[in-house]
Amino acid sequence: MKLSPRAVGLTAAVVTVTIWTSFIVIARASASHNLLPLDIAFLRILGAGSVLLPWGWWLMRAQRQRGEVVGSLLGLSPLPLRITALAGLFGSLLYAMLAYSGFFFAPAAHASVLMPGSLPLWTSLLAFWILRDPISKARAIGLICIVLGDLLVGGASLLKAFEGGEVWRGDLLFMSAAFCWSVYSVLVRRFGLDPVRATMAITSFSCVTFLPVYGALVCFELIPSHLSSAPLAEMWFQAIYQGVGSVVISGITFNLMIRYYGPVRSTMITALVPGLSALGAVAVLGEPMHLNLIAGLALVTSGILFGVRKS
Repeated sequence: MKLSPRAVGLTAAVVTVTIWTSFIVIARASASHNLLPLDIAFLRILGAGSVLLPWGWWLMRAQRQRGEVVGSLLGLSPLPLRITALAGLFGSLLYAMLAYSGFFFAPAAHASVLMPGSLPLWTSLLAFWILRDPISKARAIGLICIVLGDLLVGGASLLKAFEGGEVWRGDLLFMSAAFCWSVYSVLVRRFGLDPVRATMAITSFSCVTFLPVYGALVCFELIPSHLSSAPLAEMWFQAIYQGVGSVVISGITFNLMIRYYGPVRSTMITALVPGLSALGAVAVLGEPMHLNLIAGLALVTSGILFGVRKS
């Protein structure tokens, strides 16, 4: 039975919000298990590559049969090498390394505010600088709310750094990860990239660069890793959820959601993620919800909703 466009859009929205929300909770929970941050990034890229690399190779088969030179990285990426390297560096490699490292220092509630909350801030500033995209008054007010919300969450942990706390490290890593994803988003818009092909390109870049280098370093015991000692079931779960789920499935459903609801309404829907993931951290992980987190969460969510309104 063929689904109606409304049913497809609604299903895509539910799947996207569910994966984005659970990503924060599961990534934080993974920090208390066996794998290290780069181990999880390795499995994420491996899982995504096992789906996207064969898909990308099949996608370009017609051009290759006609003798055309397509893509880069020995035909694994459907995009030119320069764009593949830039987008892959920020949208896959650095983002995964920074995000997963942050969960080993800061709680999921902080990630709920600082990661999705920082995206509109960094993206607006980068779009203004690179794309000359003006910032409307409504968006400026929304960005101010986001900055205040981030300061309420990150500022408190930064003040405790002098007491020996390490939460501020995770907060900075979350903000840096959001910045890298914003750079990738602006690159997609700057070069007019197809989202599916862009996802294939950034995954192929990480597969060609990060996987062999990290695998060799682990094999020769030059860096710490728990890949050899972690349970096989845990590694399978991370590869499937973080790679296939977070990269492949949510990437497709997010684009389906934009196709039906449009970019503005889609952003309003994803504004549910900070609140839901913060509540999930409390319910599933037993994390405390302090007053500054509640206030920061409210400001960030309001800033996202206000920023996507029409001027």
